[in-house]
Amino acid sequence: MNDLLVTALLIAALFLILGSGVWIGLALSGVAWVGMTLFSARPAGDAMAVTIWGSASSWTLTALPLFIWMGEILFRTKLSDDMFRGLAPWVQALPGRLLHTNVVGCAIFAAVSGSSAATCATIGKMTLPELQRRGYPDDIAIGSLAGAGTLGLLIPPSIIMIVYGVSADVSIAQLFIAGVLPGVMLAALFSGYLVVWALLNPGRVPPADAPLSLRQKLYESRHLIPVLLLIAAVLGSIYSGFATATEAAAVGVVGSLALSAAQGSLDRKAFTESLMGGTRLYCMIALILAGASFLTLAMGYIGLPRHLAEWIATLGLSPLGLIVALTIFYAILGCFLDGISMVVLTMGVILPTVQKAGIDLLWFGIFIVLVVEMAQITPPVGFNLFVLQGMTRREIGWIARVTLPFFFLMFVAVALIWVFPQIVTLLPTQMRH
Repeated sequence: MNDLLVTALLIAALFLILGSGVWIGLALSGVAWVGMTLFSARPAGDAMAVTIWGSASSWTLTALPLFIWMGEILFRTKLSDDMFRGLAPWVQALPGRLLHTNVVGCAIFAAVSGSSAATCATIGKMTLPELQRRGYPDDIAIGSLAGAGTLGLLIPPSIIMIVYGVSADVSIAQLFIAGVLPGVMLAALFSGYLVVWALLNPGRVPPADAPLSLRQKLYESRHLIPVLLLIAAVLGSIYSGFATATEAAAVGVVGSLALSAAQGSLDRKAFTESLMGGTRLYCMIALILAGASFLTLAMGYIGLPRHLAEWIATLGLSPLGLIVALTIFYAILGCFLDGISMVVLTMGVILPTVQKAGIDLLWFGIFIVLVVEMAQITPPVGFNLFVLQGMTRREIGWIARVTLPFFFLMFVAVALIWVFPQIVTLLPTQMRH
């Protein structure tokens, strides 16, 4: 009861501060400070300083501003138009037409970036202005982007998979391979929803462009070559062992600058604007990450995640009951913590319970990634929602509402990998043999 009361008080404080119009990063820090001051013996001031410095100076995080800058360069040059021109002919025949470029674009870029926020920001910079210009409704364009952006965590390389692999002593290479089919399945679910939405709302979809023959489609696809070369450079540098994710992000920036220079669309103004745009967007995300890190520390000192996880462990549930309980637990926890923090804070207590229930830890890793993806689009601490709020200047509540169908599709994905665990285990099993 005591834990529930503390949780309720912190939730009320967070919504009160957010409702008063305070910046999200400062609101998170404020709630953490209140929590530590009232419910912990540790002095809040020095903990805040150490945590915020630690999160801001993280080497892993360096990939994020580089990937965001890469997106800004692509957005301000002809490359984003080219990506649209290359993808558009292939999705025109599908109900929903160019909305599918959000899903396909995020799936392609997810293979470059291990970050959901970076995927959302980069593809959003490319697709949202184009979709707006062509008359697509904002609600479905922004909602599908927020949902599809989460593919950055599931399609390898993935930062969350690395964190889980280290925590659970599971092969990271096996986790990467296991994430491929669930990633494709989730992208297909998102596209399937767009098809159904378009069939139910035919009047809201702009008319198709003139139909093209296969030869014309292939000719238009030449516009994809620069973007695919860039992805090949980034992915190739990671998988060949030539570069880490952060170094690969630098390869992406240099590659996008070189390609835009080759196309003649890079001038001093475009370069300066891309640099400043990337800096502004990253500063917003970094402030939120710093606030979330301090909130995570405060939660850890108060002991809420551990107590809740221990309570689940004492319920004596069946494997299915345990997965249902953990799905709800992580969906609620995702309202207050970022994905990496959720994994780090709870694995120590959850893993023994999962092993006792006879659940495969490789399968459980993909399950964790899926439920952490949900946390990326749950208010008030959903990072994809923050990224889109910064890009679109829309209210966070409105963005959360239009993203809701994609949140429920992730529940469907969890149900599918439970009923058909082969979706997760097929590729890793074949790679072992």
